[in-house]
Amino acid sequence: MNEGGFMQKQKGLTLISWLIILAIVLFNGIIALNIVPVYINDNSVKTLMKNLEMDSTVRGMTPKALKGTITKRLRINNVYDVSKEHITIKKGKNDYVIIIQYEPRGKLMGNLDYIVTFKHEARIPTGYAG
Repeated sequence: MNEGGFMQKQKGLTLISWLIILAIVLFNGIIALNIVPVYINDNSVKTLMKNLEMDSTVRGMTPKALKGTITKRLRINNVYDVSKEHITIKKGKNDYVIIIQYEPRGKLMGNLDYIVTFKHEARIPTGYAG
């Protein structure tokens, strides 16, 4: 007891409060460990598409050669979520429109899964600039 004869209230968290906070932090950590690599891979795809638009060596390539080049560059960057089936090449007036659309899927824990949808587009001129 203190001077006035009253007990002071204790301050701080109880054991149960700490366990709840720990469970929330662990759950968010598990989600981050599974989702962050997906976004890192997508950043590689986005960078590849941006570089394709500025790369003069791909100008004039056929759609089949473009798909092969894109697939090789993705493998070099260790991106295995994107396959040739995810790459669509459409003929424009003076260019090819390359669309990469894919959905990486995976398990979080137990019966919880994730699906993330990405779509990127680039335009490649059909002839040489000159």
